[in-house]
Amino acid sequence: MSTTQHIPMVDLLGQYQRIKDQIDRAILDTVATTAFIRGPQVRAFEQELAQYLGVRHVIGVGNGTDALQLALMALDLAPGDEVVVPAFTFIATAEVVALLGLKPVMADVDPHTFNLTAETIEAARSPRTRAIMPVHLFGQSCDMAPILELAQAHGWYVVEDNAQAIGATYTFPDGTQKKTGTMGHIGCTSFFPSKNLGCYGDGGACFTDDDVLAERIRILANHGMKRRYYHDEIGINSRLDSIQAAILRVKLPHLDDYNAARRRAADGYDAFFSERAEIQCPQRHPASTHVFHQYTLKVPPTRRDGLLEHLRHRGIGCNVYYPVPLYRQQAFAKWFDGQTLPATEELSKSVISLPIHTEMDEALVHHIADAVCAFFDQA
Repeated sequence: MSTTQHIPMVDLLGQYQRIKDQIDRAILDTVATTAFIRGPQVRAFEQELAQYLGVRHVIGVGNGTDALQLALMALDLAPGDEVVVPAFTFIATAEVVALLGLKPVMADVDPHTFNLTAETIEAARSPRTRAIMPVHLFGQSCDMAPILELAQAHGWYVVEDNAQAIGATYTFPDGTQKKTGTMGHIGCTSFFPSKNLGCYGDGGACFTDDDVLAERIRILANHGMKRRYYHDEIGINSRLDSIQAAILRVKLPHLDDYNAARRRAADGYDAFFSERAEIQCPQRHPASTHVFHQYTLKVPPTRRDGLLEHLRHRGIGCNVYYPVPLYRQQAFAKWFDGQTLPATEELSKSVISLPIHTEMDEALVHHIADAVCAFFDQA
């Protein structure tokens, strides 16, 4: 394999080519109906995803950030109420909290799984805490049993950010299994193209077993309107369009196979790196399957940026998710000036994510892993 070949983080073209005929037909059939907004494709996809997840309701919306915002809007929180979010994640989770006049409170994460824990949430809570937003980061579930017990004890709402772990399964101590995003009051996901279940534009969804919350989210996402032109409250305009729903209907039956392909690639990486003292492979929590939205290593902070440059020079896609703790972002400075959380600080300096996607074969995994090892073998 040529070292000048560009290797992307995600091979969306290769994935499309395998299902091209189905995708093309689904798009053309939808265009022929001219039902572009809230059409039958959207309703069918919502029902099919609800069946896959094992929930009563799925509400398709414009994107994953809208899903998070609508979930919080549906809970009727008051200005100044506190919502605990992880400090190590994408900004959207905390952004929507601040946007609604609530206070995002940053909690540290487990340095091995990268996820919130009951202990880190407990350390961040206050008498004003009203909700928590666990993020199932990089493809595996937070340890939800103790988190849900803590939330129930304090009467908190639980909104799961499942943008990176759709299809993952969590096993409770009693053996009960649930899909990520279905354990709290509301689950949210993104269908951004690079996600494990991605469309060809923007898209997202909320899911819940609560009939009242589901109806509220549907109304809020439709300008606060249940009956046409009668607006009961201030809402927003957030819709999953019919063409994206048609694409997602084609891809949903492949989701488990897509996730299995990602796990095989991760297994290959693990086999290469397991004996390397400089490299820490991502830890898999025993209660959760892992769908590897990202394959994220920890390396010595003094070597991380050098490894990034080394791989990019060889045409190998790589990235840092996330280089700046949320509390250090300028957008949150007025709330978090001077705050530090040890695990989040460590991770922001030591993580690096390698390509992982549905089209990877053994040779590609070996090529990338060899390049990583070569960096640490050089003097």
